[in-house]
Amino acid sequence: MHQHRFTAHGEPDRRLSVAPMMDYTTRDFRYLCRLISRHTLLYTEMVTAQAIHHGDREKLLGFDALEHPVAAQLGGSDPKLLAEAARVCTDFGYDEINLNVGCPSDRVQSGRFGACLMAEPELVGRCVAAMADATGLPVTVKTRIGIDDRDDYPFLHEFVSRVRDAGCRTFIIHARKAVLGGLSPRENREIPPLQYDRARMLRTDFPDCQIILNGGIQGLDQACEHLRTLDGVMIGREIWRNPWMLVEADRRIFGDTHPLPCRHEVIEAFLPWVERRFAAGIHPKHVLRHVLNLFQGIPGARAFRRHISENAHKPGATPRVLEDALAKVPREREAPSRAATANA
Repeated sequence: MHQHRFTAHGEPDRRLSVAPMMDYTTRDFRYLCRLISRHTLLYTEMVTAQAIHHGDREKLLGFDALEHPVAAQLGGSDPKLLAEAARVCTDFGYDEINLNVGCPSDRVQSGRFGACLMAEPELVGRCVAAMADATGLPVTVKTRIGIDDRDDYPFLHEFVSRVRDAGCRTFIIHARKAVLGGLSPRENREIPPLQYDRARMLRTDFPDCQIILNGGIQGLDQACEHLRTLDGVMIGREIWRNPWMLVEADRRIFGDTHPLPCRHEVIEAFLPWVERRFAAGIHPKHVLRHVLNLFQGIPGARAFRRHISENAHKPGATPRVLEDALAKVPREREAPSRAATANA
């Protein structure tokens, strides 16, 4: 098993992480990411404390040991339910518990969690304190820089100060405000302007806290640039669009010089996972959608993608779909490190 990187305090190394994304950071995508990068911190999709209280916990929170280091992201605003959820996540073996104070969707607002909680820093503080009391794991908060017209730096500073006083020492800052009415979740990721300087100001004003930057980061070059002034970088949809971006992360971000895999080796290692999931009743279409972009930009990529797109959804599909798709891509001859650099 891989040796995973943790800090001297036993916390995950957060220099690079894959953002929690609904419908994307499933256990299948996390498994694929871990085959590409040993050290990048992975996050679950947001799971609500209510769902954990009432639902199928294994289905909601189960993960493979290979995924470490992996953090669970929770949604909710009831300190008691969040404390219970934190205990459950601890029992499952997660490495960090994260509270979502950034999601702007209507469904989230109606449940009184996500970005609308920025208006209630005292409640967020109570939630964090209850979670911290329930687990020995680090409790972190992912937040926007503001909501609606409450988007100046003093508002953000006050929010972080209150939540820090409740015990949170790591803040993941999506450097856009959230517009709670009138914009879709997708528009909220694209329309409000990015203000990276807000994260850097927090880094100066709260030297005892880790400040992780999220939002609009395109690749490892930009990540390395931000790491000069911040403690970590979180990337979301760019990694979904091009998961191979991660292959150089262990060297460039974490200083690990292990031999880099090629794409074929990653798929060959992923195939037993697809077979395990198939044996557990998971249809290949749910698993294979995550590999569609892996060969992006190299010969055979289109044939690989087309074969999966045309065959994975069929009722009788088996993991053989992935084997047959892989056969359509010539094995890479160049050194993986050169190929990775070209695609990073």
